[in-house]
Amino acid sequence: MRTLVIGDIHSGLKALVQVMERAKVTQDDHLVFLGDYVDGWSQAVETVNYLIELKDSHQCTFLRGNHDELCLEWLNQGKDNPLWFQHGGRATTESYNQVSEGIKGLHIDFYQNLENYHLNPKNQLFLHAGFTNLNGIDYEYFTKTFYWDRTLWELALSLNPNLTEEDTFYPKRLKHYKEIFIGHTPVTRIGKTLPHKAANVWNIDTGAAFKGPLSIMDVDSKQYWQSDPVFSFYPGESGRN
Repeated sequence: MRTLVIGDIHSGLKALVQVMERAKVTQDDHLVFLGDYVDGWSQAVETVNYLIELKDSHQCTFLRGNHDELCLEWLNQGKDNPLWFQHGGRATTESYNQVSEGIKGLHIDFYQNLENYHLNPKNQLFLHAGFTNLNGIDYEYFTKTFYWDRTLWELALSLNPNLTEEDTFYPKRLKHYKEIFIGHTPVTRIGKTLPHKAANVWNIDTGAAFKGPLSIMDVDSKQYWQSDPVFSFYPGESGRN
């Protein structure tokens, strides 16, 4: 059984279907989705429908992204968030405005049951964004950190590659887990379009909401598969560009 980790989708269902085919996903694979299923392209409702159906036939772990939380707040409370609208939320609200209250209810259940993190028996940690507590995830006080933090990735990127875990200055945060898999901060910000490793942190967000592809990676072999650039599936749309 492979464990496959999937980066931020941002309503790019067509790209998700393509990259699942390219990875030859089967029912024997464990699929770990890193969150941010919506906000970006026009298929928010269709994307979540697909994921809900997928969990009936595949072993799936769905993690919570910050955009998923923002969408849930809007669905539950009608919360007006102009900043969210500017960062993909408008396309999501337009998608949901076309469906029944029953569908919205199913999606609310989906969002409410997302997990903040997943730690497997190989001591590989999966979460959308990061954590800040030096003692690890079990000691994190502010749970929103799991899907909002960017400092873990910044720490990994800035780490002196000559340091070893035995060094006094090696960050304690990075010592607890064999590997950490995240999304949230697109690697396109550092000029990359492939899954990128810094220290023991793998970033799988390859910019699907912007000009990049959607990526899937086998967490053990590190083989990866990518869709075509997601924007190419949605001509006439801007995504989050």
